[in-house]
Amino acid sequence: MLLRSLTLAISGLSLVTACASGPPDQVEDACLILEDNRRWWRDLEQTQHRWGLSPGAQLAFLKRESSFNRHARPARNRLLGIFPGRRPSSAYGYAQALDGTWKWYREDTGRNRASRNDFGDAVDFIGWYANKSKALSGISLDDPYALYLAYHEGHGGYNRGSYQSKDWLLRAARSVRADAERYNAQLARCKRRLNRSWIPFF
Repeated sequence: MLLRSLTLAISGLSLVTACASGPPDQVEDACLILEDNRRWWRDLEQTQHRWGLSPGAQLAFLKRESSFNRHARPARNRLLGIFPGRRPSSAYGYAQALDGTWKWYREDTGRNRASRNDFGDAVDFIGWYANKSKALSGISLDDPYALYLAYHEGHGGYNRGSYQSKDWLLRAARSVRADAERYNAQLARCKRRLNRSWIPFF
């Protein structure tokens, strides 16, 4: 009887974990996102401790890049408007990291087994890239607007001001800044609750 109860409990925990692995049902409230994904909260805190980037900014980048879809890729181009062709870039995963940039990240950090469809690795990548933006482009870690421009354009492009003629990108960066500010304000209200130990009961 005890063995059967334990088996049911483990199965139930696996089901909860599986349900929480997909994109959240809504992406506007950070507290609700993380209530259903407690491990994500630990990953966000670890990235903040390691790289100095706020949890709200990390979430804002993921919202903009993939809407928290771990398998996100750019839509394929269409040949003759009908047939699926090549994708416009190698971007993949939560953070939409390019092949070359992801390789740079893994080599620079020694995280050779990091995966773009792992949430913890994705937010660590974002924190690492923000730190590179601070070092290579002089951007404050408290400036998600400029950090996002550098994230999209690369440090060389950002330093040349390549974003200045791209109104759509400037709007996207403003959206990231607004999301980061909102998420951080929300997390300030629920941080204590998220930090409580969470044990499911069956």
